[in-house]
Amino acid sequence: MDTTPAPIFRKPKRIPASSALPSSSPAFGTPVHPLKPFNVAVSKAAILPIILPPATLRPLAFRTFTKKHALTLTSSALQELASFIGRHCGSGWREDGLADRVLEEAARSWKNRNGGVIVDGSSKELREILKTLEGNMAGGKMVGPTGRGLPRGDSMLDIRDGDVVNAMLGLRPTTLSREDSNLSFSRIGQQGIDEDDDDDDDDANDARAWLTVINAYDQPRLIFNVNKKHFERETTKPSLFPPISHRTTAFRNRYHVIHQRLLRNEAFQTSTVSSSRNRSLRPSLSGARQSLKLTPIANMLGRHGSNHMLLGQLVLLPTSDLAISDLSGTIALDLAQAVAIPDDSAWFCPGMIVLVDGLYEEKAESTGSVLGGGIGVGGTLGGCFRAFFIGQPPCEKRAATLGVSGLDGGQDHTIGGGFGWIDFLGVGSERAVGAKMRRLERRLLEPPPPSASIDASLLSSTSSSPGRNRVIILGELNLDRPRTLQALRKILSLYDSSSSSFTSSTTTTTPISFILTGNFVQHAVMAGSGASGDSIEYKEHFDLLASTLSDFPSLLRTATFIFVPGDNDGWVSASTAGASTPLPRRPVPEIFTSRIRRAFTTANAGSRSPVPGSAVWSSNPSRVTLFGPNHEMVLFRDDLSARLRRNCVSLKPTDDDGAVPSTDAMNLDDNDASTTTSTPEDIRTAQKLVKTLLDQGFLAPFRPSVRPVHWDFASTLHLYPLPSAMVLVDATAPPFALSYEGCHVMNPGSLLVPGKRGVARWVEYEVGRAGTLRECAF
Repeated sequence: MDTTPAPIFRKPKRIPASSALPSSSPAFGTPVHPLKPFNVAVSKAAILPIILPPATLRPLAFRTFTKKHALTLTSSALQELASFIGRHCGSGWREDGLADRVLEEAARSWKNRNGGVIVDGSSKELREILKTLEGNMAGGKMVGPTGRGLPRGDSMLDIRDGDVVNAMLGLRPTTLSREDSNLSFSRIGQQGIDEDDDDDDDDANDARAWLTVINAYDQPRLIFNVNKKHFERETTKPSLFPPISHRTTAFRNRYHVIHQRLLRNEAFQTSTVSSSRNRSLRPSLSGARQSLKLTPIANMLGRHGSNHMLLGQLVLLPTSDLAISDLSGTIALDLAQAVAIPDDSAWFCPGMIVLVDGLYEEKAESTGSVLGGGIGVGGTLGGCFRAFFIGQPPCEKRAATLGVSGLDGGQDHTIGGGFGWIDFLGVGSERAVGAKMRRLERRLLEPPPPSASIDASLLSSTSSSPGRNRVIILGELNLDRPRTLQALRKILSLYDSSSSSFTSSTTTTTPISFILTGNFVQHAVMAGSGASGDSIEYKEHFDLLASTLSDFPSLLRTATFIFVPGDNDGWVSASTAGASTPLPRRPVPEIFTSRIRRAFTTANAGSRSPVPGSAVWSSNPSRVTLFGPNHEMVLFRDDLSARLRRNCVSLKPTDDDGAVPSTDAMNLDDNDASTTTSTPEDIRTAQKLVKTLLDQGFLAPFRPSVRPVHWDFASTLHLYPLPSAMVLVDATAPPFALSYEGCHVMNPGSLLVPGKRGVARWVEYEVGRAGTLRECAF
């Protein structure tokens, strides 16, 4: 009996893997014998350099840099790129697509280095980028670095040696592993901190190495481009005496920033649901789902009796009548029946940009036209706008502005839109260095081990042990008052590592920074009045301050002291006599602070710390960043509350004016840290002040005659994106520490508590958390 199985049941003969080629027909099957070995190494092709004219490369560079990456190439930058591509890509730069890869990588590298919108050929960044690309060019093509995978734009796959043979034979690679698609050649040579080299730099072990104080005159000046919906760096040289057209530019930029911020708000976004479906809903539901719509003032012409919502600036006409103005025109405003939304939650003063909802009444003649008001589009419209509701434009949270979410804000924690790639302060953008800086923060500012805490009777803390991530904020420091230095000495002794209040190491207990704010004298110095004092007396006050600071050398070695001037400080007070000085104002001149700098030099003489202590004399306002864009703090000294009360617009009184608005009505955060000793009226005043300032997104929302502003530096007064924290030193407002839309605002008030003899007050701010008002007797 034949036991041979049928051919269909026979076990197939195993074919070597080397010859197991896929085939659609048995007639074309691969023979059993192995293939002849072949060399997979590709010989390096020779490149014949050419002279590439910049005009020939311009269309390709425009498509890559301008259309794709929103960058602008100067003629010098185009010349550098043309010379580089002609030298390294040769005659095949266009036919083989070699120039596309070079331009794409150069543009991406420029953005990863936080370069500006304009690419300059003489910049150091472009030379470094081309030098890095030159080391990765082989045969006119770009080759990824060894062991780091290919850059984005290639396969983004880690190809093994065996996979090359399988790919040429038509087989699927054994493993496919995706590398980081954000890797770029420029980031290999870019100065930064990776996970592997965090411990290589000794300076990186001190958190103060990542603390930066940015003066307003050194801050990048950004202008919002309406057409590109993007921020661009202002390239013109600023001046304190610019032409009058710069005043219009400053207002236009401020209006555009608030306008685009409103359009990003959900209440002003048009629903994607079709209008037919909305009509099928009940009227109550469809009305609730309708989005708000802004109307330019010029578009109301000929629309008598229609309701509109306007976004504009409150202004005063030549007849002293109140009006509202936007980029298209001006119209008289009637607030006799207007109600604030939410009720009594903010101040409204001429110079602020507000939202007004009401009815347009057209008349034949415009108000104020006889005294210079133009008629029609661009001037004063005829008629009046009767407002029923008025409110502040709602601000936007910092995370929404930067387009990040989650705890680490990495690439997998992003939301749509945002300006995460914009470097607003010159310390790196959120999307470029944010995640890297968060790793540093976790390593350097981790909670200290359990140890003895500060004396609870003097300095209680919310944590079990004081940490390094603290900023001590001292209010108005009048050095011409004898008890001020006594109070300062008492406060510094509480934080001195050599005192008995601390038993742990200096690096974990000493605050990272001390902020001292003016006015450093009660009266305007060198103002010509009898109480003002001269420059010699003014310098003696700082000499006494230097003597007090010299008694705490450990604090001078391990902390950064920041001094913010006020309106009474020199030199500008000599001409303003204590009145409102133009913002921003420069720091106190070095001629008065030489003794304080000498005290820090003496304290650092015997120190081995890689980051010595320093005294920084900042402008008013100024910015403090910690770990790049992760923590941004605005420092501002101004009696804002008194100025708001003097210039506010009176609205229609309501029946429940005596009731304090709830926290939910003002969108305050849950971590409200107001003092328990504050009265409800003080808390209400603080809430109105914070909401008004943050909703305006501008530090000087007044008329130029009330609070003048240097037009070329007006962009440095913007609060967009919203900072992480803000120090608003206002001696006319009650002290507070509260949060609004994720921004923690603190006001320590005066250092010497009014009405209490021998009591000092300050704010202790824990970075990334909340501030606490402290008091001590001296």
